[in-house]
Amino acid sequence: MNEEHRGRLTVYLGAAPGVGKTYAMLGEARRRRDRGTDVVIGYVETHGREQTASQVEGLEVVPRAVATYRGTTFTEMDTDAVIARAPAVVLVDELAHTNVPGSRHEKRAQDVEAIRAAGIDVITTVNIQHLESLNDEVERITGVRQRETVPDEVVRTADQIQLVDMAPDALRRRMAHGNVYKAENIDASLTSYFRVGNLTALRELALLWLADRVDDALSDYRRAHSISRTWPTKERIVVAVTGGAESETLIRRGARLAQRAAGSELVAVHVIATDGIATVEDRRIARAQQLVASLGGTFHSVVGEDVSQAVVDFAGGVNATMVVVGVSRHGRLRRLFAGTTGDRVAQLAGTIDVHLVTHEQSARTGRPRSYLSPLSRQRQVLGLALAVVLPILLTLVLQASHDEDQLPLDLLLFLALTVLVALVGGLVPALLAAVGGFVLMNWFFTPPVNTITIADPQNLVALLVFVAVAVGVATVVDRASRRSAEAVRARTEAATVGALSRSVLTGQDTAEAIVQRLRETFGQDAVSLLERTGVGWQVVASTGGPCASAPEEGDTRVDVDEDHLLVLCGEPLRASDRRVLEAFAVQTGLVLEYRRLRGREERAAVL
Repeated sequence: MNEEHRGRLTVYLGAAPGVGKTYAMLGEARRRRDRGTDVVIGYVETHGREQTASQVEGLEVVPRAVATYRGTTFTEMDTDAVIARAPAVVLVDELAHTNVPGSRHEKRAQDVEAIRAAGIDVITTVNIQHLESLNDEVERITGVRQRETVPDEVVRTADQIQLVDMAPDALRRRMAHGNVYKAENIDASLTSYFRVGNLTALRELALLWLADRVDDALSDYRRAHSISRTWPTKERIVVAVTGGAESETLIRRGARLAQRAAGSELVAVHVIATDGIATVEDRRIARAQQLVASLGGTFHSVVGEDVSQAVVDFAGGVNATMVVVGVSRHGRLRRLFAGTTGDRVAQLAGTIDVHLVTHEQSARTGRPRSYLSPLSRQRQVLGLALAVVLPILLTLVLQASHDEDQLPLDLLLFLALTVLVALVGGLVPALLAAVGGFVLMNWFFTPPVNTITIADPQNLVALLVFVAVAVGVATVVDRASRRSAEAVRARTEAATVGALSRSVLTGQDTAEAIVQRLRETFGQDAVSLLERTGVGWQVVASTGGPCASAPEEGDTRVDVDEDHLLVLCGEPLRASDRRVLEAFAVQTGLVLEYRRLRGREERAAVL
């Protein structure tokens, strides 16, 4: 159906049972009726509360459908009758409710979608503990597993969400006065589910969940109205992670800044060059990711040609209030002519604050990782040997038939030699060959010979062009080698992830098979899958001998879910490998979920 004719959804979200969601919904219905709106009740559950029942009086109620299941009679909302009545607004209580088997839909949320598809606005209620994503957290807080849940997306995409909240002490007084449960249930409820600590935690869950939804709505509004200027609704600190040794210092500084204001967020971003060349050490990126996660932040990687522009664009996209960047590690000459990332970010940031952090590495100008060749050590050694030997041999050969008029030919031969060295050994050997060729050509073949003086300016230009071309060719070869290495790694990663996807679809994987494949894929000494218990950790599956019985005993760790952890013992993984490791973690979670559902099915079959 056309979205313009689809009914609107209003959700009254309760922080806990008994806070007054249904009462508030009925009050809204009465106000709309008084304004002339056609409002009916599709389903309202008063739970015997007199104040709630009094709000129903005077509102039209669509008769419920009667269903019989295993000899027992139940009443459910008559969705077809509501659609046939075609009111402007319908009230539907308890959105997470599961209908009696044999009903038109399995869940009441599906009934609501059918009513909205008919162009009818719906006002509904749901408690925070019934949201699917919070099910595990609610169980850990209250000790009660919620059997009826509703997907977060159903509530999150509502046109309007109204939080119905009440202070824990006020709610407990309301219960003690008999306004929530019957007298025989009050004492048990107050000493179990409705303890002050439980209610406080549920209230915080509701506030945090709704804050995220409001933040999403704000982002949608800014996007829809093309608003690029940041709105500082809450502190959001973006840390620009370079992958250098100073990355952890920047992240910790950003975390301290975020902790100064309640509700602040820490976001780290790493910009990947568009040429696909890895210019940072993967292990440092992996450590940065782990540190950000341990500090409660999120880590993102973006691709951009201009690092500074990419950082500012990302910060604007997440509505950041501050960007944290480090002082440049480059030398004074480069800073003078090329500027620094921090300066460029400050120029582009606009209304976003920029926090420049000094660090120990800012005074060091060591050799950048980008100058290191991706070729194997054997090829580099061979290239260095050829860079020394071949120019000497070529000089001896050319001296045997030396002619002053063949200087252009000599230059071409030395250039071909330099290209050969570049193909074998990469950038550094090729540069050595180019410099050696320049010196030998100048000494032995450029008049006046056996001196460093060059009499003819044309010969000087020819030699300089020779060196420039040699350096250019060597750089191209080096870059091609880097791209080839990155392409091989990407193909391997894609093949591994593809194999994982196929195994998930076939449903043949077990926890034991996953840890075995994980060990083979990454060449680890041993791998263990750990499960959190009330007294610590226990090993669910392992391979390669005993790896770890606790997370801190392994070399690499990745979370599967709140209660399960994959621990690897062996060589630490690169950041690119961790992406594949995350895919293994997702597959492990699916296998564990399949185990849980199968166990539930077996228990249900017994019942």
